[in-house]
Amino acid sequence: MINISHMISSSKFKAVDFYRKFPRDLTEASVSGAWLSIATALAMIFLFGMELNKYLTVSTSTSIIIDNSSDGDFLRIDFNISFPAVSCEFASVDVSDALGTNRLNITKTIRKFSIDPQLRHKAIEFHSEPVPHVSQHGDEVDDEAVEGSVSLNSDSFAKLSQEHPILVVNFFAPWCYWSTRLRSSWEKAAKIIKERYDPDKDGRIILAKVDCTEAVDLCKRHHVQGYPSIRIFRKGSDLWDDDGHHEHESYYGDRDTDSLVKAMEELVSPTPLENQKPALEKNRPAPLTGGCRIEGYVRVKKVPGNLIISSRSGAHSFDSSQMNMSHVIGHLSFGKIISPRVLSDVKRLIPYLGRSHDKLNGLSFINHQDLDANVTIEHYLQVVKTEVVTVKSSHESSLIEQYEYTAHSSLAQSVNMPVAKFHFWLSPMQVAGILDSILYNTIRLMKKMEIGKNI
Repeated sequence: MINISHMISSSKFKAVDFYRKFPRDLTEASVSGAWLSIATALAMIFLFGMELNKYLTVSTSTSIIIDNSSDGDFLRIDFNISFPAVSCEFASVDVSDALGTNRLNITKTIRKFSIDPQLRHKAIEFHSEPVPHVSQHGDEVDDEAVEGSVSLNSDSFAKLSQEHPILVVNFFAPWCYWSTRLRSSWEKAAKIIKERYDPDKDGRIILAKVDCTEAVDLCKRHHVQGYPSIRIFRKGSDLWDDDGHHEHESYYGDRDTDSLVKAMEELVSPTPLENQKPALEKNRPAPLTGGCRIEGYVRVKKVPGNLIISSRSGAHSFDSSQMNMSHVIGHLSFGKIISPRVLSDVKRLIPYLGRSHDKLNGLSFINHQDLDANVTIEHYLQVVKTEVVTVKSSHESSLIEQYEYTAHSSLAQSVNMPVAKFHFWLSPMQVAGILDSILYNTIRLMKKMEIGKNI
């Protein structure tokens, strides 16, 4: 027997369709549909590019605000300046400002190195201490004093320096006030030493003098720039090397007769007495060359002021017509020195940052004496502080501070002693920038990864 009800239910089940059919115009390709797809794809690419560009673009905001610096009331100036024609013996770094501050011959944070005209220097640092501000002189000025010292020129100097173990020479200028004050004491001391150490019988020491207005080349050869300069030459030690450098000593003790005689006795005596100061405290090596490289830093108040480099002494005179303040600036910057690594990272995001923080580096300012004598070289610097705040997250940020400056320089004749002068004005306003550092941190991470791969 056939089950008719089962057959009927089976036929109904086969007629049911569980898959919905899409309209025919949606499943078949058409030209209009192709253009619509292309337009949609281009729109997606455009929107993706816009978003990527926004992500890669550093967000900065810049404003001008009152300078409320976190580095206090003082500003540091770092410098490295070479003077081919200024002796380290008298080179002085001075600072003055609009508030009346006047600091002379700063030495604590300054180093000096003797250099030749080609800016080459000896590795030995030239020490400025001890140099008295004022030397004691004898009260008497006797124009008819007995000539006790020997007058020298280039020829007689070479001969006498080989005949006596110790030759002490007074390099003077007749027009010099200090040379005039020294003359009487020097001649009396020379006479006393001559009597105690007869040149013909003993000859261990002899005192001489050189007029630098007549023996010009001899004085230049020994780098005499201040008058009077008392130099001590020891036989066999005053040798010249391949660069023309030579070694001898400069005397910086008192200049009265008794002090001079005592100092000469100490030079001859192999060991000083217990109650005597060693001669080394009065003497120090003379400059090896006629030039000087000065490097270091000074701290100045944040007001208009001057950084001045010149030849200075409280007991010497200088011929201003022969002073040449030509110089080469190796480095000059204001504020804290930013490490090259940090500066490089920030400059990749803000290219203009750091272009003017050392604007004078590597520049030469040479006086070829076309303007005659007494030429002062001046630099006018307008200093502005720039702060960059790098936002690392909503709770973390870092601050980069940098001082940048503009510079204008000039050469001008002066009625006073020629100097190299840096006038600086600090702007009361500062430039503040805020940097969104999502990309900044990404770059730092990529650099670290590159370093890791290289290692």
